[in-house]
Amino acid sequence: MGSYKKNAFTYSTIVAMGGFVFGLDAALISGTIKFITQEFSLTDLELGSVVGAPAMGVLLALVFVGYACNKFGRRATLMIAAALYLFSAIASAMAPTYTLLLIARFLGGLAFSSISIASMYIGEIAPPKWRGKLVSMTQINIVVGLSAAYFINYLILGLANSGAPWVQEWGLDANTWRFMLATEVIFAFLWFLLLFLVPRSPAWLLYNEREPEAIKTLQKVTPEDEIPAKIAQMRFSLENSNQDRSLGSQLKEIFGKPMRVTMIIAMTIAIAQQATGINAILFYAPTVFEQLGIGTDAAFAQAIYIGLTSIVFTILGLLLVDRIGRRPMIIWGMLWIIISLGICYYGFKTADYTITESAITEMSSIPNADRLNVLVDVSYESDISFKAALIETLGETDARDYSGLLLQKAADINALLILMGILSFIGAFHFSVGPIMWVLFSEIFPISLRGVAIPFFTLVTSFVSYLVQKFFPWQLATMGISSTLLFYAITVSIGLVILYFYLKETKNMTIEEVQLALSSRRKPKV
Repeated sequence: MGSYKKNAFTYSTIVAMGGFVFGLDAALISGTIKFITQEFSLTDLELGSVVGAPAMGVLLALVFVGYACNKFGRRATLMIAAALYLFSAIASAMAPTYTLLLIARFLGGLAFSSISIASMYIGEIAPPKWRGKLVSMTQINIVVGLSAAYFINYLILGLANSGAPWVQEWGLDANTWRFMLATEVIFAFLWFLLLFLVPRSPAWLLYNEREPEAIKTLQKVTPEDEIPAKIAQMRFSLENSNQDRSLGSQLKEIFGKPMRVTMIIAMTIAIAQQATGINAILFYAPTVFEQLGIGTDAAFAQAIYIGLTSIVFTILGLLLVDRIGRRPMIIWGMLWIIISLGICYYGFKTADYTITESAITEMSSIPNADRLNVLVDVSYESDISFKAALIETLGETDARDYSGLLLQKAADINALLILMGILSFIGAFHFSVGPIMWVLFSEIFPISLRGVAIPFFTLVTSFVSYLVQKFFPWQLATMGISSTLLFYAITVSIGLVILYFYLKETKNMTIEEVQLALSSRRKPKV
C-alpha cells in the first residue's frame, strides 16, 4: 500500500472512530432503561424523552453544523463533537435527577452531527475507487460501538448480580446504570486526542481560498501526478455553484430545479432509513427481546446477537458497495427489510399469552403474586390486552417492573421465528440503507453545498430518528409490538417505490461526474 493510500486509510479510520463513540452512546442507554425507569419513576413518554434526547440535541446541532464546517473546518468541528461526547458521558453517569439526565443526554446529541461531518470529510480525501469503502467505515464503527455497548451492558449486569464483595464496595450493584454510561468516557477522550493527527480537509481549504495548504494535504492522500486534476475538479465544482454562500441561498439551490432529483433521493432515503424503526430495535434491544418471553437476563444476552449481526453485514456491505453498486444494494436491501419486518409482525401477531397456576407459584419474586390468580388460564391474543390486564391486576408499577418475568411465564410465541426476523432485519439494514445513505450523501452534493446539504438531510433523518425513539415506548404500550412493526414496514415500502424510480447509480464516479449525472434531464433509469 502506497503512503498516500495508507494516509487516506489512517485519517479515515481516526475520523470514523467517532462512529464507534456514537454507537456506544446510542446503545449503552438500552441497558439502563429498567434502572432509570424505576429510579426516576418514568412514564412511557418520559422514558422515550431520555432515550431520544440525543436525537433532539442533534436537531439543534445540525442547524449550526453547516456554518461551523464552513467557518472553522471539518476537523475543528469534529473535535468540538468529541469534547461534547466526553462532557455528556460524565454528566449522564453522575445525573442525580431525571431532568439533569435528560439535559446531559441532550448535550451528547449535539455531538451526533459528527456522523455527517465524518462522511463529508472522508468523501473529500478518499480516492474515488475507495470512497465507498472508506465512507462506510463510519457505519462499521457505529455497529462495532453498538456491539461493544451491548457486551458492556451484559458484562456489567452480570458483575452487579454476582454478589462479589467488591461489587458492593464500589457501588456497582446500587449504581449499575451509572457504570454502564460511564464507560463512554474512555473512548470519547481517546477520540478527541487522535483527532489532532488529522489534517484539514483539502476541499475546505480550497473553499476558503487556501490552495497551497490544500495541495499540501492532497500530497498526503493523492498521487502527485493526480493533484492538478483534483484541484481543477474542485475548482470547477466551486465556480459552477451559486457564489452567494449564505445559508438561505444554499438551501434555495438545494431545492432548486437543477437539483430536484438529488433532493428527492436525499429526502427519501433520509426519511426511509430511520422509518425502518432501526433505532427502536437498537436503542430498546433488551426491551424488544423481553417481548419474546425469554426473561430480562436472556434479553441482555440476546441483544449481543444484534451487535454481532450488525458487524457481519456491515462488513459485507463495505466489501461489496463498490462492486455491486449503490442502487441495487439499496433497492434490494429495502425489500429485504420489509420482508423481515413482515416475519416479525406475523410472529408477534400469532402469539398467545396465558398465565397458569403453576407459573404463579414460580413467581415468588413478585409481591403478593396470588393477585394473579384472577388471570389463571385466561388467554390473551395480544401483548396489549395482556399488559392491560396485568396493570389492572398488579398496578402500573409492579406490572412494569416485573414485565420480563411475566412475559416469560405467559407467552406462547414462536420466539425462534421472531428472533430470525429481527436478526434478518438488522442484517438487511446494515447491508443496505444503513451505510449506503452516508456513501450517497458524500457523493451527490457539490463541494460548495456539501457543508449545508449533508447536515440538512442529516437533520431530516435525525428528526425521524427522534420521533421513532420518543414514541416507541408509547407505541409498544398502545399499539402493541406487532402493529408497530407493521407501521414501519408500510413506511419503508413507500420509500422503496420512490427510490426505485429516482435513484441512479454513482459507483466509481468522481463527485463531479455524479453532479452531471444527477443534474441531467434524462429520465431516471428503472
